[in-house]
Amino acid sequence: MSGLLKKLPAKLTKKRSAKASDSTRAPTDKPSSTLKPISNQFTKLLSVTKYLPAGARSSILSKAFGKVVPYVGTTGIYYETVEPNQVVVSLNNNKAVQNHIGSIHAVAITLLAETATGFILGLNLPSDRILLIKSYSVNFYRPIKKGQIAAVSSLSDEQRLHILNTPKGEMVIPCIIEDRESDSDRDPIVVEMTWAWIPKSELEARRQGKANDKPVDSNLVDDRTGAEETGANDANSDNDTHADTNADDTNIDNAKSTAE
Repeated sequence: MSGLLKKLPAKLTKKRSAKASDSTRAPTDKPSSTLKPISNQFTKLLSVTKYLPAGARSSILSKAFGKVVPYVGTTGIYYETVEPNQVVVSLNNNKAVQNHIGSIHAVAITLLAETATGFILGLNLPSDRILLIKSYSVNFYRPIKKGQIAAVSSLSDEQRLHILNTPKGEMVIPCIIEDRESDSDRDPIVVEMTWAWIPKSELEARRQGKANDKPVDSNLVDDRTGAEETGANDANSDNDTHADTNADDTNIDNAKSTAE
């Protein structure tokens, strides 16, 4: 069994706080799918937990995935929906993630979007490949309310097939940011996350290549430099000696000519 499955907490029935549950909305516009999930460490975890109650399952996935990416686990991100065609993650507005005006910090929102898009790609990526964030942009169009924020990332069957059948590639993973305390129809934030994936063997080869590039010993550089300088000085001394000898010969010849 994958090492990821060992990260499951011992208590599977731990409930999420009532405050968090009350503000959670059902996922919107979940795309229909006829594709079967691929088999990797993430989908195996989903399979193990699929018969649990929704609340307990989300809590377990949040804890397990938080240990896979330790930094994400410190922020309190909650995994509401984790499926190959849609991932919904949310973040409550608590003191630890606030900005100077009391709403969720921009960096925390960016992390939320990165998490949603990264995990949906991970759910559709064969186990012999690794995903890497390539670039992202985040544009803020209005202030957000002082409530819960969610990131919703979805993939169509066509996009999932492209990921499956492309050993090395990249894709802009769609993501919507929901300001759940706002009644505005205008999106507060528009994000664009570009992810890439490559074979694990290629990544390992790159790392091995870097590991073989040993740094040059500074002492050796100094010794070589000193040797070069000594050689250069010796060469200059030889040139000076030859020049002096030639000058002496010239003077002797001149003296003979004068005497004659």
